[in-house]
Amino acid sequence: MHIFKKEVINEFLIVHTELIIYSSICFFLPFFLHQSQFITGTIVNAALVLSALRLKTNKLLPIIVMPSLGVLMAGLLFNTLTTYLLYLIPFIWVSNALLVYFIKRINMKLVSLPVATTIKAGFLFSATVILVKLTLIPSQFLIAMGPIQLLTALSGGTIALGINKIIN
Repeated sequence: MHIFKKEVINEFLIVHTELIIYSSICFFLPFFLHQSQFITGTIVNAALVLSALRLKTNKLLPIIVMPSLGVLMAGLLFNTLTTYLLYLIPFIWVSNALLVYFIKRINMKLVSLPVATTIKAGFLFSATVILVKLTLIPSQFLIAMGPIQLLTALSGGTIALGINKIIN
């Protein structure tokens, strides 16, 4: 009984430590790398994919919402925030949720990454196109929320698969 209790406590600590690490990376990274969407996006997507691979679904919400909240707060602190980001945040949350959902649900890792990243970027790009057509955000967001999202999600996901393989 004592060994079982110790294993449960160890598992709890490991899971919650990973949750804190991934959430912290997603939230705080924009404060330090706010000029580089490619580097920030790649690292954040790596954290999203790692969390999808390593944590249970009920632990993923903080990691899904933290990146855009970090960008929002970093923008407020550095006076670089545009009000347009507020229109995109709900769509960013959904796109992050789609990424982790499809990574978790498609068991073949070599297939799940391109499928999940394409769905994420496609959804976010489609939402951005609609917001641009409604003249709620400028067209400059199309590149950032389309091709760059796909590239950073694929890059981050590839890194995450490598890290996960090393951890396991």
